[in-house]
Amino acid sequence: MAEFTASQLLELVNTQQVAPGNARVRAISQRIVTDLFKAIDDLDITPDEFWAGVAWLTRLGAAGQTGLITAGLGFDRLLDIRADEADQKAGRAGGTPRAIEGPLFVAGAPTAKVEVRVDEGEPKGDVFVMEGQVLDLEGKPVPHAMVDVWHANEQGGYSHFFPGMQPYELRRRIETDAKGFYRFRSFLPPGYAIPPSGPVAELFAALGRHGHRPAHIHFLVTATGMRTLTTQVNIPGDTYIDDDFAFATRDGLIVELQKNVAPAGYESLGIGAPFTRSVFNFVLTKAVSQDEALPLTRMERVATPA
Repeated sequence: MAEFTASQLLELVNTQQVAPGNARVRAISQRIVTDLFKAIDDLDITPDEFWAGVAWLTRLGAAGQTGLITAGLGFDRLLDIRADEADQKAGRAGGTPRAIEGPLFVAGAPTAKVEVRVDEGEPKGDVFVMEGQVLDLEGKPVPHAMVDVWHANEQGGYSHFFPGMQPYELRRRIETDAKGFYRFRSFLPPGYAIPPSGPVAELFAALGRHGHRPAHIHFLVTATGMRTLTTQVNIPGDTYIDDDFAFATRDGLIVELQKNVAPAGYESLGIGAPFTRSVFNFVLTKAVSQDEALPLTRMERVATPA
């Protein structure tokens, strides 16, 4: 039979196979395709609307903006919410809250021991030092943890993605000492917005939404035997701290700023005048499997064979 009703076509799409395939992929595909068939029917989506959507998805991938749309439509935060709920159910609550990684991590940043200056040259904003320890749930130091830190420049751009920036600009990796201490100098980064043109901006305009992120700094914290932590801290006072387009602001991740800190003891970071400081401890939970302790970002995880 070559003529189908919509329901007959859906049944064929979801059940035809010439090999066993992957049962998990098949189940996910069937659910998504079924929901899309239903949406087309329920919303009476026209052919022009459908193909405009396909063209938009094509441009989204070509522009490298898929990571923006997953955050902006709440999927990144949803995955964190589900992970938090799974921890609660398993009795594993505690530690520094996870927060979305975002699409702009780059592996291989220059590594320093204990302390480092993240920015270079003349400060592009208020001189800022963040310092603290990496601890476990019992408050014991986690020795020789690795802390990746990265943030935007004064224009809201990230190196490797923003024109004119040097490789690994505003990206560093710090190995803590035996007592888990770390510190770094940089400047207080600003908030920023999604690119003003392109597929993500088009969708947000159609949805009547803004694309602003509050000022923040990203971290990836790893240590032997501990669960890898991906998180970010927010700088207080930003207009969008409670209205982040990526829904990433979290209680416990808004740092406190100490203004006009005396420079004594910070000369090794090139500081000779009062500056702004934040003290923040990262609290890691023990890994219950080798997989949890892998020092990998989200895309590295799916690109690495199990």
